Amino acid sequence: MRLRNLASGSGGNSTYAGSDKTHILIDSGISRKRIAEGLNGAGLELKDISAILITHEHIDHISSLGIIERSLAIPVYATEGTIKGILDNSKTCDIDRDIFHVIKADERFTIGDMDVTPLSVNHDANEPVCYRMDNADKSAAVVTDLGIYDEYLVNNLKGLDIILAEANHDIRMLEVGKYPYYLKQRILGRYGHLSNEAVGKFLSDILNDNIKEIILGHLSRENNLPQLAKLSVETEIEMADNKYKKTDFKITVARPDLPTEIMEV
Repeated sequence: MRLRNLASGSGGNSTYAGSDKTHILIDSGISRKRIAEGLNGAGLELKDISAILITHEHIDHISSLGIIERSLAIPVYATEGTIKGILDNSKTCDIDRDIFHVIKADERFTIGDMDVTPLSVNHDANEPVCYRMDNADKSAAVVTDLGIYDEYLVNNLKGLDIILAEANHDIRMLEVGKYPYYLKQRILGRYGHLSNEAVGKFLSDILNDNIKEIILGHLSRENNLPQLAKLSVETEIEMADNKYKKTDFKITVARPDLPTEIMEV
């Protein structure tokens, strides 16, 4: 199982996950060129992608979907609500409806040699999901854009080898920052985004002996700092009531402008 975040943040999100035989793109919220360059760094081209999984219809997750589909017609997997949101958007409304495969939360489907499980998340979108991917005895997940996590997510994300999880904001930076009150309330609400401390607690709940790679993603440029996100998560792991320490895992902070290295387990 391999995972490489191509970019992550409010300006755009896209992640590659794959095996030797199957190559999947999760979201296409950055330019076609940047996606191609990120894949090239993993020895792949866009034409090698088996499927595109969309988490939800916000533009920072679908901005280049129309351009990619017009030239390559890669199968797109998304919930019915997300598909409606994509086709209602002026930038993606001309995508052929037949290219979409409708999925439902908690209903596993297979792409090549990878089993994919969509899981419901709390976010202010039509029908958002995150994705768990299993191949042989290895598994990875991409979990961003959620205001809260709960026992449902914890139970469904146990046993992972790699995870990309949202560390969107530092609560204190957000509270004293320049955002208007309504936007602060949206981000802090149950349909907004996870804070550094919240994702640290979430990760502490799903840690296991298999996890070797943790990627922190979707950081706010205005309300977070990479070193602060990492320190906050490490602190929560150290304080958690389990046997794990921050040194048991490699923790990487995804950037909005450059891909991460290729994580492989």
